[in-house]
Amino acid sequence: MNVGIFDSGLGGLSVVREISQSFKGLEIFYIADTAYAPYGDKSEENILARCIKITHSLIKKHKIEALVLACNTATSAAIRELRILFPSMIVIGCEPGLKPACLLSKSSKIGVLATSLTLNGKKYQDLEKELSLSKNVSFFEQACPGLVEKIEEGNINKTKDMLTKWLLPMKNKNVDTIVLGCTHYSLVGEVIKQIMQYKITLIETSKALANRLMELSLESGHINEGLLTIEIFYTGKININMVNMIFKKQEKIILGKYEI
Repeated sequence: MNVGIFDSGLGGLSVVREISQSFKGLEIFYIADTAYAPYGDKSEENILARCIKITHSLIKKHKIEALVLACNTATSAAIRELRILFPSMIVIGCEPGLKPACLLSKSSKIGVLATSLTLNGKKYQDLEKELSLSKNVSFFEQACPGLVEKIEEGNINKTKDMLTKWLLPMKNKNVDTIVLGCTHYSLVGEVIKQIMQYKITLIETSKALANRLMELSLESGHINEGLLTIEIFYTGKININMVNMIFKKQEKIILGKYEI
């Protein structure tokens, strides 16, 4: 089974890593769309157009049967339209894990780190309002401008000051659960835990995406056996050291620039 996965950069590789731990018999084609990063400061219309273009390219070049939007911002902007345009293909996206956060939080105070586009999206806004009322929880939301760029550069240690500025108000409000509303943010999860003095539960979506892909692929006839291959492409620049950090000793293939 051929699966296309994309994100604005390296963050979606955390999704690829999770999928690779449970799947067999897949050919994964990952696009780090670094030439267009970050998605979070683009208009919804521009992101939608970019997502459609990438999807057409993955279908034409790699004959993908499933597509994973490993980016909350892209999911918010494009998943509905992509499902309409490609009805016969599995299309999966990621959303901030507000529901599991409500189940796990003991203080009923939940932090959300995400891009402005995700936080201002109708789907997020509707879900946040619904859960606030039905579950009697409070959400403390924070857009994180510049964080994706620091992560892409590999400057994980240099994210601490900006994260501290955003997280201390949450800590003072007794937030005990934080939703990571961008796949990049899981790469600074340890920094977040340090700032919150480890009295925190982090919610990210990689495992949920992998589980959903498994469910839908088995329904479509995928047999989970055989070799799994990963091919990583990038449209701009890529930090190879960060790729190695994400995958550690797992086998990977870096194939260089990708023309969309």
